[in-house]
Amino acid sequence: GANRTDMYLPLLKGKRVGIVANQTSVIFKDNYSFLHIVDSLLSLKVNVKKVFSPEHGFRGKADAGELVKDGVDTKTNLPIFSLHGSTKKPSKKQLEDLDIIIFDIQDVGVRFYTYISTLHYIMEACAEHHIPIVVLDRPNPNGHYVDGPILESEHKSFIGMHPVPVVHGMTIAEYAKMINGEGWLSNNITCELTIIKVKNYTHKSEYNLPIKPSPNLPNDIAVNLYPSLCFFEGTNVSVGRGTELQFQIYGSPFLPKTEFNFTPRPNFGAKYPKHENKVCNGYNLRASQKLDRLDLSFIINAYNITKDKSSFFLSNGFFTKLAGTKKLQKQIEAGVTIENIKATWKDGLNTFNIMRAKYLLYN
Repeated sequence: GANRTDMYLPLLKGKRVGIVANQTSVIFKDNYSFLHIVDSLLSLKVNVKKVFSPEHGFRGKADAGELVKDGVDTKTNLPIFSLHGSTKKPSKKQLEDLDIIIFDIQDVGVRFYTYISTLHYIMEACAEHHIPIVVLDRPNPNGHYVDGPILESEHKSFIGMHPVPVVHGMTIAEYAKMINGEGWLSNNITCELTIIKVKNYTHKSEYNLPIKPSPNLPNDIAVNLYPSLCFFEGTNVSVGRGTELQFQIYGSPFLPKTEFNFTPRPNFGAKYPKHENKVCNGYNLRASQKLDRLDLSFIINAYNITKDKSSFFLSNGFFTKLAGTKKLQKQIEAGVTIENIKATWKDGLNTFNIMRAKYLLYN
């Protein structure tokens, strides 16, 4: 969407513009180089007033979950307001000198990836203050399937705000349409939404991400495994934060010795990795085939072979927030088979797919 400047520049003429962006918000050039959307608009004399940044910050360098402070972009001197710090939603004061907002962030199509929560709060703030929003759409690298339990309302949080499955199979613009259409903003308000679609895209399209969407999703393998492996974040098992193989491996000091092990150490994107400086026994999944479903075999295998099952799931309830339901943990603990677990998702997924179909922009 960002590349289709002729479609959105007329909307910005004479307007004071705010941009929700991070390191993925780029325009691609013919020689595979790219220009950041902010730099592009400034070069085109668009009156960009400020930037809003999501989790991981404007340049994408903060750890997962780390609070990000407001600041100034050293390259452009534009003020940056964090939407992953003391507030998740722009204030009236931050919006009062804006006429329009652009949202341009590469998503990975997973409910607990917080860019869609940021999208929700931006849409809500824009609706409340009558500011139109333009979403520059991007392909979803996990857009080829829909799977997982539906979030139950009592487990709503910033890592899961809407009654959707873990993998929703929608682009960020399709998701924005659904937020509006289903009345998910406060008091059922809707925002004025313009979408710049991706050309020549379908949900079956292969899309290799040219820029890391966040510090710990370094490549296409990690992006594909992320929906299935992220459940481990609610357990005592590491997914490789503090290594160079984030979300491509898993292991723990509490698992039996295997042919593969790793030792997490502080690095870019993981200042304090789980099991820091401890040997983690586990598995390397880099050679696994591309997934077209949520794969529960990893977490079920780890639970079955762990030395101390009582400490496997963290006591803070984070696993339930990720799953969006208490049922999945209980099913794993009870030894329910993958087939039978997935059977309990079927009705919810059928209902969701009917709803989803109303908002799809691509085949």
